[in-house]
Amino acid sequence: MKTKERLLVFGAGGHAKVVIDIIERQGDFDIAAVLDDDADLKGRPFFGYTVLGTRAELPGLQSTGLRLAIVAIGDNASRAGVAAMLAGQGWRFASAIHPSASLSRGVDIAPGCVIMAGSVLNADARVGAHSIVNSGACIDHDCRIADGVHIAPGCHLCGGVRVGRGCFLGAGSTVTPGVNIGSNAIVGAGSVVIRDVADAAQVAGVPARPRD
Repeated sequence: MKTKERLLVFGAGGHAKVVIDIIERQGDFDIAAVLDDDADLKGRPFFGYTVLGTRAELPGLQSTGLRLAIVAIGDNASRAGVAAMLAGQGWRFASAIHPSASLSRGVDIAPGCVIMAGSVLNADARVGAHSIVNSGACIDHDCRIADGVHIAPGCHLCGGVRVGRGCFLGAGSTVTPGVNIGSNAIVGAGSVVIRDVADAAQVAGVPARPRD
């Protein structure tokens, strides 16, 4: 039997519960520790584990040989910040991919991603580091998703869509073929995006328009 690599889960909120469930179903890793920056959670039970403490525990974990982590934080900025901190300390990153996700030939998933139940990634789609493809989302052929993006449940990205770093696409939103969404943009839930979205813009509606 192949020895499973030990894994640190950083985060102890609702998103982390989903990540832990995926890791357990995936079967590739043993969860060795759970950390969270909320010091009040130290020692508390969390989804079958105990929160060991905050980032202050990282040197001790590294001294035991633990080197692999996943950042289980839903907020894009917070997730990116923790990932950068861990990378600076020499941690490597695992991705959590639900067994029910459908991954076509040529799909490329960078380290640190979470690919949730029922999601579909079609031919030659690429997902950048520490991104989330949430439950039931569909990423069609040749899409390019940058680092630190959150594609919320039920989103549909048609072929050739580009999504910039740190974007959030709200639940049930649709992006039509070839549209480019700039870095750190926010797309409101249920929106239909038919034209390019500028960096840091917030759009919503059918069709999606800039928010006032």
